[in-house]
Order: sequence, then C-alpha cells, then structure tokens
Amino acid sequence: MIDGKFFKRTLKQKLKKDCETILQMIKLCGNWIPKTDPKLNELQKLLCETHKGEKVVVFTQYSDTANYIYRQLGKRGVQQIAVVTGCSDNPTAIVEKFSPVSNDKPNMPTDEQYRIVIATDVLSEGQNLQDSHLIVNFDLPWAIIRLIQRAGRVDRIGQKANEITCYSFFPAEGVEQIISLRKRLNDRINANANIVGSDEVFFEGNEKNLKDMFNEKSGVLDEEEDGDVDLSSQAFQIWKNATDANPKLAQIIPALSNMIYSTKSVSEPANGGVITYAKTHNDFDVLTWLSPSGEIISQSQKRILQTMACSADTPAAMPIDNHHELVGSAIQRVQEETANTSIGGMLGNRFSTRYRIIELLEHYCERDTDIFFSAEQKEDLKYAIDDIYNYPLLETSKLALGQMLRRNQNNDEIVEYVLELRKDGNLCRLPVDDNTHKDPSIICSLGLRYDK
Repeated sequence: MIDGKFFKRTLKQKLKKDCETILQMIKLCGNWIPKTDPKLNELQKLLCETHKGEKVVVFTQYSDTANYIYRQLGKRGVQQIAVVTGCSDNPTAIVEKFSPVSNDKPNMPTDEQYRIVIATDVLSEGQNLQDSHLIVNFDLPWAIIRLIQRAGRVDRIGQKANEITCYSFFPAEGVEQIISLRKRLNDRINANANIVGSDEVFFEGNEKNLKDMFNEKSGVLDEEEDGDVDLSSQAFQIWKNATDANPKLAQIIPALSNMIYSTKSVSEPANGGVITYAKTHNDFDVLTWLSPSGEIISQSQKRILQTMACSADTPAAMPIDNHHELVGSAIQRVQEETANTSIGGMLGNRFSTRYRIIELLEHYCERDTDIFFSAEQKEDLKYAIDDIYNYPLLETSKLALGQMLRRNQNNDEIVEYVLELRKDGNLCRLPVDDNTHKDPSIICSLGLRYDK
C-alpha cells in the first residue's frame, strides 16, 4: 500500500513529464539493434572465443536484461545455455544441470548439461556453482556485497581450479561521465561507512579501491564476506580429502610432534620463504608467510593454504638457509600482535563475523543506559566483547551471528543474542583453567625453496 501523502496535485504533472522525457529518449536513440550492442558482442566473444567450451555464470541485476541476453545469444547460435530469474519455476534443477558434480549429480551426460547460465542475483546466494570458475558481471549492482556473493558461488569447497576469474563490465566512458557511477558508489560507501552491518561496509571507501575491486586487482576478492568460516571449511576439506585418499594419515598426523618442518620447491621467486603454522595462547590458528628476507608476503590465510598445497608424493627439497630464523620471526610477530588484542589483524579480516560483531557491540556499548539497556546489561556486554577479543567464537555461535549480520537483523536482537550465548556458555571457546601457557606454540612450518 502506498502512503496517501504521495498523491499530491502535482503528481500527475510530474508523471506526464517523466513519460515525455522517456519518449524523447526513445525517439533520440531510435530502434534498438542487438547486433550493434557492444556489451553483448563482447560477452559473446568472451563466451565463444576466450572461454570456448568452459562453463560460465553471467550475472545481471535485472530479469529483463537476463532474458534479453538469453534470447540474443540463442539467436546467435550459442548452445547449452539457460536463464534463471526470480520467475523461474525451478532454479535448482537448472543449477544441477549446469554444475552437476558440486550438486551430487556426477554421472549426468555432458550433452544434458548447460555450459552457460544467465542469472539475476537469485543465484548469488545458496547455490553450488563450483563446476565453473568463471564469473561475468554484465552490470554492476548497487549493493557492492553482491559482487562478493556472486564470486562466492563458485569459490567454494569442491572448486578444482586454482584461480577464480571474474569479469566486470563498466559503463562506456561517455556514459560514465554522465552518470558518474564510480563516484556515486564511492560516495555511498563513504556515507555509510559507520553503519555496521550495511552491505557497503566492505571496502576502504576510496575510488581507487572501488575501481580495483571491479577490475579484480590486488586480490580484493581473496577474502569472502566471512573469510574465517570459509577458511575453516577449506582446511577441513583438505584434511578430509587427504584422509579419504590415505586413511592411515588419520593416525600418523596427530602422532607427529610439534615443530616438525619440511620444504618444497616453488617455480616463482616471489613464492619463496617459510610458512609457519602456530597456535596462540588462546587457541587461535595462525598462518604466517615470510619471504627469505623476513618480510610478510601475504596475510591471506586462504592464499597461504593454496600456496602450501602439494601432492603426497611431492619430494622434499633442501631447507633454505635461514628456515628456523624465519620461523622465529613469525612467532615473534604473533606474540607482538597477541600482546594487544585490539589489533585488527587478530580479529581476522574486516569482513569476518568476529570483526563485524566486535564493531557492532562496541558501537552499541557507547549508548547511554535506559529502561531498555540497563547498567547491568552494559557491564555484561563489555565482558562479552572481552571474550570475543580474546577467544575464538564457537562454530555454532559464529554461524548464527554471521547469518544475523547478513540479514541485517536489528542490532538490539543481535546484542540480546550475544548476551544470551555468553550466559549459557555458548559464545566462545574459553580455556579450561587460568594456567594457560601464554606463548604461541609452533605446530609446524613449510619452507618454500626457489632454485633457478
């Protein structure tokens, strides 16, 4: 129902003026000729030449655009193509024919599968599309997190490709000058930068980072919206794959002593150095990758896991000369960071559940007490914040809180739920006693040796 206050005397005049403007635009542009559509032509080249024979997901914001692309590509002879919008009767059936392996349909004949799926954001959440590693953003959604979610449909457990490739179409330069899309998106991010839980609190808020994100530079999509959850899932999947292939590993690996190390050869000098796996005194897992000169190469835990990957029969290489010194440097860095739990790095990446929950709770705690937020609740909330800073969230609480953040649930409800979890002992994984060793433990390390 539309509020009656909008039905003013001038409404009819304004609607009429809008219609006249639209008709003038249509007259100015003339009939639409799909054959001369540069974006469609570039998309066809991408699908049929650059990535011929590969599976591709093409995302667009509007169902009309999705249907237009589907019809026109069909007219141009592109085969094994499907379209999914909010009006589709059974999107899951289409997804299964596009990505059968990741949806437990590995025996589906190739000629019954789809190679290309044109979709709106109805497929950007809750579907497994990882038989593909190629994403095309035919247009740019207003909610920036949509781009993250789209990439997340293929960058999931079961993805076989080493890299996910995302293409994004910017408006033509002339159009960009008129509508200032980049500037408007950038302004919107800045305007909402302090609103915890909004879709746009995922970037630094300057136009360079925004442009880099659209152009897939600097590994902006390396970390997903909730990177810590996916990292745990990925690590578990690595373990499961290894023990499924060789069940004896389930007994061998837990029996190994701490501080064990090995070395593997790498093909690029930029990938040299040492990766150290340590546990902090409060039971956080930390992967640190240092170059041979002791500089941090990457803090992306996912990238580090991917760099460490190798087959069971990979031969061990000779350790690099300063292997143990680099392990010592890594542990020193961990100690320095854990000495001050307010350091953002120890909260995980700024898209993670822990980071966002801490920001939300701290912002909420600045409120004055009232009938709905008592001094006792405020004190309890401070203890909850302290726990989350110092100890890992339990997987169940992390999952539930992450879902609440993604739904943009009311802050009062999130705070109430956090307090309830802590009261019931279901918020964080707390130490059994107060005699916990305060130094990080070295679990193992992997040298990465580059030889010309």
